[in-house]
Amino acid sequence: MSKELGILKGTTTVGVVCKDGVILGTDTRATMGNFVASKHAKKVYQITDNLAMTIAGGVAVAQRVVEILKVNASLYDLEKNRRMPVSSAARLVQSILFSNRSAGAPLPLQAIIGGYDETGPHVYNLDPYGSLMEEIMVSTGSGSPYAYGVLESQFKEDSSVDEMLSVVVKAVDSAMKRDVASGDSFDVAVINEAGFRELSPEEKKSILNS
Repeated sequence: MSKELGILKGTTTVGVVCKDGVILGTDTRATMGNFVASKHAKKVYQITDNLAMTIAGGVAVAQRVVEILKVNASLYDLEKNRRMPVSSAARLVQSILFSNRSAGAPLPLQAIIGGYDETGPHVYNLDPYGSLMEEIMVSTGSGSPYAYGVLESQFKEDSSVDEMLSVVVKAVDSAMKRDVASGDSFDVAVINEAGFRELSPEEKKSILNS
């Protein structure tokens, strides 16, 4: 594995599907090898009112892909007068990653695309080679083994967003405590029929302390 792909693993992201929406959670530590480059890195990005994307990997590549997705989602809305489906957003990112896999090395990016559309809540997991999988529960990055320890024991299908918020927070917090490349703080976003919303610092603190 190349050095660039090694950097890809220095993070923790989580995505879960609930009966009434999607929850995305990430830590906020950005690393370059053993160096902590930032304690307040943004890893969950709102694309539209019904779409969001988490990133793990090279920041420049990730931000470029986010911008491409934002522009295409806006064009889709203008041309078709409806919001881009979650599956279409995921396939667009898949195409970008897949088309670059033979250019010497794949793009150093692993992404989770989550959102709510006419068919309900969806979460898609994409790796640097463009592989695409729809999931009901997924975690990426170096902290994912610790996050999965919480998710696999506490995640329940068909639960509500309110019921699963504490599980996502515990999963990210568990990775932050045990994985050296994850840490500092965390962000949580909810996407449901009403749209996209990030939890406030007070809400995150309340859930973590409970």
